Amino acid sequence: MRRKDVIGFFNLIIVAGILGAISYAALVLQPPEYDSQTLCLSGDQPPHYAIVIDKTDLYSPQQARAIRDLVLDSRTRLDMSERMSLFELDARGELIHTHNFSLCNPGRGEQINPLYRNPQRVQARYEALFEAPLQNALADLVEPKDSPQSPIIEALADLALEPDFDRTTPRRTIILVSDMLQNSQLFSVYGRARGPLTDRLPHPDLVVRELENTYGDVLNGVRIEIHLIPREGWESEQETVLQSYWSSIFSRLGMQAQWREL
Repeated sequence: MRRKDVIGFFNLIIVAGILGAISYAALVLQPPEYDSQTLCLSGDQPPHYAIVIDKTDLYSPQQARAIRDLVLDSRTRLDMSERMSLFELDARGELIHTHNFSLCNPGRGEQINPLYRNPQRVQARYEALFEAPLQNALADLVEPKDSPQSPIIEALADLALEPDFDRTTPRRTIILVSDMLQNSQLFSVYGRARGPLTDRLPHPDLVVRELENTYGDVLNGVRIEIHLIPREGWESEQETVLQSYWSSIFSRLGMQAQWREL
């Protein structure tokens, strides 16, 4: 083989190698596919943070602002591809989606490696597809309402039955804003004429048994943050008897509970 032919042969090998590397890089580095409705990675079951606002009792404008700040702080703490949903326990005592907001964080500009993607474009996409729907949902979420029913624990069990928040979901977290004044057929904190609160509450074992008879152990493994809303005339019992009582229920259900100030 002539020297010129050998050089040409090696040049072809080099060119083929370069083209192969480019094709491989394009395949490996191409942006992942997203579900257009949820912004979650297609076929993925991401960690899910569900914010539940108990609107079965009125709260003050100051508390409404604190709730808004809590939601925005939760949004900021989301890692890329983690999901956040907004729910409310409404005036009928039913758990509903707030403006159907349930989206994965597609990534803010500051969360992006600029070597692979344009941070400005990513930020613009984030603001249009995630931030704008969140702000629309917040406009109604912080409007206080009133209700004669407050089935708090049943609402949490209903949430844990949702396909996107069931036991196949990693790191299920509920961020609950509530006064924790349960009022349903399961049990009620009301009825002071019947004596002290400690005497009229059913044993936590009975509550857990009744709940699991209806829903199963759907709440097992769920992490819950309770942001307690103080109610006039109930503050002392909320911080002592009720907090201890609810903690016992959550523990028996297999939940990890943390209490925080709103």
